[in-house]
This record gives sequence, C-alpha cells and structure tokens, in this order.
Amino acid sequence: MAERATNRWSSILVGAVTALSLTSSIGAQPASTPPRRPNFVFILVDDMGYGDLGCYAKGAPATSRIDQLAREGIRFTQFYVNAPICSPSRCGLITGQYPQRWGITSYLDNRAANERRGMAQWLDPNAPSLPRILHDAGYATGHFGKWHLGGGRDVGEAPLITDYGYDRSLTQFEGLGDRLLVYMDKHDGSPPVKNGLALASEKLGRGKTQWVDRSFVTARFADAALDFIDDAQQQGKPFFVNLWPDDVHSPFFPPEAQKDQAKAAMYRAVVEAMDKQLGKFLDHLKDTPALRDNTIVILASDNGPEPGAGSAGPFRGTKTNLYEGGIREPFIIWAPGFIAPENAGTTNERSVVVGMDIAPSLLELANVKPPEECRFDGKSMAATLLGKEQPARTTPIFWRRPPDRPGPRREPFPDLAMRQDDWKLLCMADGSAPQLYDLSTDIGEKKNLAEAMPDRVRTLSAALRAWNASMPADKPQRPATQPAGEP
Repeated sequence: MAERATNRWSSILVGAVTALSLTSSIGAQPASTPPRRPNFVFILVDDMGYGDLGCYAKGAPATSRIDQLAREGIRFTQFYVNAPICSPSRCGLITGQYPQRWGITSYLDNRAANERRGMAQWLDPNAPSLPRILHDAGYATGHFGKWHLGGGRDVGEAPLITDYGYDRSLTQFEGLGDRLLVYMDKHDGSPPVKNGLALASEKLGRGKTQWVDRSFVTARFADAALDFIDDAQQQGKPFFVNLWPDDVHSPFFPPEAQKDQAKAAMYRAVVEAMDKQLGKFLDHLKDTPALRDNTIVILASDNGPEPGAGSAGPFRGTKTNLYEGGIREPFIIWAPGFIAPENAGTTNERSVVVGMDIAPSLLELANVKPPEECRFDGKSMAATLLGKEQPARTTPIFWRRPPDRPGPRREPFPDLAMRQDDWKLLCMADGSAPQLYDLSTDIGEKKNLAEAMPDRVRTLSAALRAWNASMPADKPQRPATQPAGEP
C-alpha cells in the first residue's frame, strides 16, 4: 500500500510537470485553458439498458458513482450504438466505421458458427483503429476488460489485442493475451464453478491467465487500468484507456449471497456492485488534479439489456433487435477541465450521436489527424461532447439486424433500420413490412405511420436498401425459434 501511495504521488508530480511543459510549449495561455492533449478513459458497460442508471430512470438500480459523473458532466439522451449486440457494436466504436464493412455482424462465436453466419473470425488488424492512431501520435494505450473482437472458443490464432495499437491489455475469455478467467461463487458454501468458455480460453494459451471470482472482476480490471495510468503519468504521456468490464452481462453473480433470487433481482444487484467497484477508479481520477483537469471520461453501454434482466426505459425492444431499446444507450461525458461550469450537470436531448462518431471525435479533441487512407463513416462530434454546441444530425444512420437473431416466427424482427432526422424506418431486407415512427412524438415506437405516409416510406426505404446493398452480405438465419442469448 505504501509503494502504491508513493507511485500515486509520483504520478501527480509528473502529471503536473507535463501539463506545465505543454502549456509552455504552446505559448502563453490563460490559466483556465486545458492542455491540448487530453487523456481519454472509455468505460463501456456490457448489456446495460437505457433505464438501468439512476440518472436516466426513476426506480433504477442505485448507481451513485455513475450518477455523479452525470451531475458533474453532460448526459446524452440520443446516443446510439452501431448494433444491438456486442461484437459489431464494439467494432463500430474502435474503427469509426459500420461493422458490416469488416464482416462482424453478430457476436463472435466458435469457428464453425462464425463461418455458418458468414462472419469474420476476428477484426481485421488492417481496419482503422482508434488506439493505433493515438498510439502512433504518442499516446499510451491500454485495454482492460471485455474485447470480443477475436480470440476465444476454438479460435486461438486471432491477433492479440496489442496488435490493434494497445501497449497493454488485460481481458477475459473473449480475447487473447493476458486475461482474467472467472469462476462463479454463489457465496453460500457450495463449491465455485469454472465457466466452460473460460476453461476453453485457458487451453488456448497466448498470455498469462489467472482465475478470479466473477463477483469482483470489474474491480480487478479497474485496478489494472489504474496501474497503467500510473505508468503513463510517470512517463509523461497522455493516455487512452478502455475500461470495458464484462459486467453487467449474464450470468449474474453479485458479491453478496443472492441464493434463489429472481433474474431481475440478481441483475439489479450486479449493476449496483459494478457501480461500487468503479468507485476507486473514479475517485482517483477526480482526486488527482493532473488527471481531473486533463481527462475526458466517456461512459456508455454496448447494446440494450438482456430480456428479463435490465430495462430499456421508455423504449421498445431489447438486446438483439433494432427497436430503440436495442440500440439507444446511456452516454455520459465527464471532463471537468474541458466542460464549462455552466454546462456541468446538463442534458443534451437534441444531438444524435452514434458509436462510430467516437473515433473521429476523440482524434479531433487530441489534435491528431487520422492517416490519409482512413475514411470514417462517423463524424466528429468533438464540440458537442464538451457541451459547446448541440447540433441536429443531418446525415442518416443505418443498422442491420444480427443474422442469427431473427426474432419470433410469428413476429420476426425487422432486418434493417435507419434514422433520418426524427424519422425511424424499419423493414425487411426486401423492403416489405415497413414500420415508420416519428421519434419526436413517439419514442416508444407504438404508432406505425407507414400506411399513412407511403411517400416517406419509399424515400427512406430506397436509401436504406441502397446502404444495405453497399455493405458485404451476411447469411441471415430464420430458424423456427429464437436462438439462445449470446453466451
């Protein structure tokens, strides 16, 4: 503990000297002007719904630490991910492009399942990579938590996470390199159970593995991220850190005994435990001036909640489908050194932000130009993230349903969706069964206006189908019953 405290004070001194030298190198500036190379921390929660944070919904789990980020930062109500399931959602965040471009359209599974669904086995290392671009510009880059963009099951030859531009990584069974493999402990005296997918990961090698209690894995990832931040500060480098816990994904094992609890109750307890386990990490950022004044924290979820567990709040749908509940997620920016005091604690209800906007936005905030050959599908929303403006989005956003999530046979999920201004269109791949909603008055997608507005349907449908045709094809599946949820 004494050594850890010494490292922290060393970090503070080095960070303060670094900030002073940066200020000197760019000329005389007002004392309130932040350094030009901010640190970035991206906290991505797994399977958390829009209504699962206290700052988003009454009656939500107790999430005081995350709620504090919203009180001191900016909360967004119109943030979308690029897919209603984890791997393609994460692909969009890292590449700044539609995940369909890289053959990642659902969660990465074993080799045969990926081939059957027409998917890549892992994210192509040649894809645009936000961490690589920042790394090449002098940032220390680290990934701590769930990866799920290659490696695991029986796919042991996937690239390591560090091959995408990260200096250091620590993941779980859905990635390669050093990783924490979890066992499930009900805390009731029964023997702990090792997860089968984690056992398969252990056999793959290619990194140090350590078994840990599933109930405390978020804290372990957070501690590893803190160590990395300490090292970056001591080196005088700005940093980009992914803290992507695999909470609050099932199975649900909170730290306290929860024997015979219903699924929803177990889920609620896990959300609250995750919030508490992030506390030490968030406190360090807040209580260290060199970090507080020069760090931008992003908190979001990768897709909607698992049915029967979390809450999508006022929205229709859940994880795996293209209704708002599957793709519209919490999104919070905390950046005391960059957000004007009058904007702290505000809510942006106007601006539509999508996952693939993150990469170009952070690069602009870091004053880093992407390579000439890099063409993002997203656009920079840098000023919007810091509360300097609230523009309306004028470009459309498109989605394709995961091929292995067709929905019930009697009421199949739409294959495609798009949003243009406040209009949301969903339809099948051939344009049939259109559903048209005006999100400005109907966020619950309850009143289908397709029959009443055929001209608008035709216009939007043409654009949506043209986008879909421009993307690599996958292999849609329509079995008699909905497949089991993502492992």
